[in-house]
This record gives sequence, structure tokens and C-alpha cells, in this order.
Amino acid sequence: MLEFKHINVRNSARLNRYYKHCTYRLCEYSVGVKLMWRQHFSPMFAEAGGCLIVRNQHHGRTTFDYPVPLDPQGSVEEALDCIDAYCREKGICPVFTQVPQEAMGLLTARYPLLRTDSNRLWQDYLYNAQDLIQFAGRRYSGQRNHINKFKKLYPEATFRPITPEDWEELDQFWDAFHLAFNKENAMAKKELCYARKLTRQIGKSWCLAGAIELEGKFIAISLGEICGDTLICHIEKGLPQYEGVYPMMVQSFAACYGQNCAYINREDDGADRGLRVSKTQYLPCAMGKKFTVETMTELQRLSQVPTLVSQRLKLDALTRTDIPDYNRLCLDDQHNRWWGYDYRQDLKGPLTESWFYRVAQADFKNRLAINFAIRLDGQFIGEAVLYRFDCKGTAELGCRILPEFAGHGYGAEAFARVADWSLYELGLTLLEAKCYKENTASEKMLSAVMRPAGEDETFLYFTKSI
Repeated sequence: MLEFKHINVRNSARLNRYYKHCTYRLCEYSVGVKLMWRQHFSPMFAEAGGCLIVRNQHHGRTTFDYPVPLDPQGSVEEALDCIDAYCREKGICPVFTQVPQEAMGLLTARYPLLRTDSNRLWQDYLYNAQDLIQFAGRRYSGQRNHINKFKKLYPEATFRPITPEDWEELDQFWDAFHLAFNKENAMAKKELCYARKLTRQIGKSWCLAGAIELEGKFIAISLGEICGDTLICHIEKGLPQYEGVYPMMVQSFAACYGQNCAYINREDDGADRGLRVSKTQYLPCAMGKKFTVETMTELQRLSQVPTLVSQRLKLDALTRTDIPDYNRLCLDDQHNRWWGYDYRQDLKGPLTESWFYRVAQADFKNRLAINFAIRLDGQFIGEAVLYRFDCKGTAELGCRILPEFAGHGYGAEAFARVADWSLYELGLTLLEAKCYKENTASEKMLSAVMRPAGEDETFLYFTKSI
């Protein structure tokens, strides 16, 4: 199981080991963005398969960045296997955000069922580095004119790198910028607060920062980092009363830090109309597309629990009239010692009469599991549960029968019927099951329906495929 740690300043150097060689050219794959927005997305990281794995939380949903290999020997496939295993244990489907376009082929081949989305609002603006360094040709005449005017108005202004010794001057700049800031958008205000905090990382090995200085005061600042062949600009701020200061800063920062880069990423426009106009006027060579990939299970194909019929049994959805017998099944600790799950692990608060029923309903509503009521002549006698979907065509099947109906082969019959339905109608490619080594009755049943697939200290494992 992956072990995640909170991303913070103390482990930023570890993240930089991965990001400084990252080839995705998207701003989210950088130390700066992870630190700047950590309060917003609560990112945590783990390492597996020679890759960095980042998990985010946003509006209550768990998402993952696409894995970042440390070097060519890093295995993205192995890292994805670890994410899949983690999500399967947590009972969630993997969701990937900020996926680079070049990774979409692997994900669509890996996951048979998925939804994808690419939001134009969050695409990064990518520029040829030399274009911003030189502003050459007629197409950049406007930027050159603004810079020339700035130099004529403020001939004493110069660009220089910012160092940790500049905290006082930097704080004075932020105070002045806050006074000039006139945006009412809540996200813009949050970004301003986060940006100011990020400048406290100046001096770290990954952090590149510079300022336009005039008469001993900063009138514009920029901060970024190099990831692969791309200089990513996280912060670009200038005092608006100094006409032309922004193109002056863009060119100066690019010339200082982007000489050995192929591209410069000035990040997205955050749905801000003014930023979109400005970033477009600098003539991006490409837009850094980012995809959201939501994997799904075969249960997403179902609108309701189907009805299955075997020789003696009928299997269908649990109903409220089943609650007394269903509770008796779920609460029989002696009989359920072989079930491998203790409901107390998930119980929060008092156990109500409808708790087990509502859990089964919620699991199907969220397409995490499907519970079949097993009926003999219309009477509830047990359940078969299909669960632990891995979003790649695999799920696990379990079955339990009320004690008074045990020993008549009803469990084996129900299990076999659901197994066939799972593979030949639902569309799974692999079905898994397990039983405790001491449970000889279950071992006999599973052996009749499935193939042995190994064992450990506790369980015997079985599989069935088409």
C-alpha cells in the first residue's frame, strides 16, 4: 500500500529530484505550484516504481497527478499499478487530473471504461524561449515598443536576481502591490496571498527569482523554476503605474533564466479576461492541454440491480422487507467469521435497523459494489456481493448463506450464477475470490467454480476468466 506524506517546504528538495527532469511542460508538475497551492489541494506524495506519485484532495474528491519518473528507468506502469491497488483497497476509482496529452494513449489503453475532459480555462501558455528572450520580428513590435518606452521613462531601472537578503525590499513591493490590487475575484485574491507566501522560498536551489529595481525599490518581480526543457513562471507581478514594466519583466526574466530552455510556460489565465488577452498577445507557440481522466467500473453500465435466475434460486436487489433477515445474516458473528470483514470497522455512531441495507444501497449508488439477495421460493436466504473492482476488468465475488439454509448447495449455485453473469454479461475479464484456509466448505465450493491462484498465510485464492 502506498504511504503518502504531506507536501511541505521540508520535502521540496525531494520533489525537485523528480520535477527538474520532468518532460510534461505543465505547471502542475513543479515544486512551486505544489507549494503555492498546497492549502487549496492538500497534496501528498509517495514514491513507487521509480516515480513520484501525488495525491490531491479537492471538494472532497481524491485525485492523482500522472506519475513522474525520476529517470528513464522509472516505470510509470508500475506506479499506476500501485495507484490502482491503493484505490481498490480504499473502494474508489482512480481519477487523474492535469494529465499531459502525451499520456492519454497509455491511460485509454489501460482502462477500458473512462471519461475524459479537457478544460480550456486551465490550459498553460507555452512560448518558444527565444521568442520571449529576443522579441524579434514584426510580430513582437508591440512588446518592443512598450519596452523602449519603459526604458525611456525609467532609464535607471535594472533587472537583477532576488536573494534572501532582499526580504525587506520584497515585502515593501508586496505592500505596494496589495494597495494597487483591484480584483474582486475570490480566486485571484487567494492566488495573491499564496504568491506572496511562495516568495519566501527564494534562496532554495529550485527557486529562480528576479526583480526590476528602480531607485532602490522593486517595481516588478517574477519567480519560477526549470523543469526539463521548460522555464515555468509561477509569479509575474508589477506595479501598474510603471508603463511597460510587464513586457520588460517578461523579457528580462526569460533572458536571465531561460537561455538553455526550449520553452517558457507562463501558466494558465485562470479564466481572467485581462490575463487571457495579455498572454495571447505574447504569441504562444502551443497551449499546454491538461486532461482529467475518470476511470469507471463495469457497474457504471447498470441502471439497476438485475434479476438472475438459476435452477433453484432467484437473485435480485435487496428490498426493505429483507431488512430483518439481512440484519440476522450480517450480525451473525459466529457464522461470519469466514466472511473476512467486520462491519464495526466502518460503523460510525449507533447501529440502526436499516444500517446494513443503507450501506448496500449506497455502494450500488456509488457503483462500488453490487449486492444480490439470494432467494429460495421468494424467501431471502443469503447474499452474493461483487466488489473490489479495479477499473481494469477485475472484481472480487463473495457469498454467504443464512445458517438454516447451509449445506444444500445454495451458496455454490448462487456463486456460480453471479460468476457467469459477471464475465459473460457484465463484461469483466477476471473474477477473483478467496477463502480462509480453515474454511474447507468454501474451498470445495470455489474449487468447483474457479481455478486455484495461490495462497498466503491466511487465504487460498481463486480466479475465473473467460
